[in-house]
Amino acid sequence: MMTEIGFTAGKIWKYLEKNGEVTALKLKAALGITNTVLYMGIGWLAREGQINVVEYAKGYKISLKK
Repeated sequence: MMTEIGFTAGKIWKYLEKNGEVTALKLKAALGITNTVLYMGIGWLAREGQINVVEYAKGYKISLKK
């Protein structure tokens, strides 16, 4: 499972680098992954201090830190 989470974190990072800020829902759809794996990957990147996660009315917006 750790390998899948790490791989997903990499996919998230690459998507954000190419597309900029995105909602968690759009990110999930774009990558074709489950909520569980999505949020584990986001957690991985957040723990490493590589992303911003901002809550808004309908969920979360994710972006790379500059």
